Amino acid sequence: MSENNNHKNFPVGKKNLVLMAISFVIIIIGFVLMLGPNSDQAFNPDIFSFRRITVGPMVSLFGFVFMIFAIMYKFKDKDND
Repeated sequence: MSENNNHKNFPVGKKNLVLMAISFVIIIIGFVLMLGPNSDQAFNPDIFSFRRITVGPMVSLFGFVFMIFAIMYKFKDKDND
């Protein structure tokens, strides 16, 4: 096998890797949205904020779904490498 043919056998192309990196960043943003300040109180009502309970998990879920798409999608053009 020549060195030029090695990249042809790789299961995902460069565009897929870029999409995977973007989805990884989206997942990280979702987890950051779920973060909150430390509290010394026994009960902190901020844990039930809309951002931490709804927005963060939905952004992370979208990132995971987009990761599956980024891995599975096969581009039709020949310059995918």
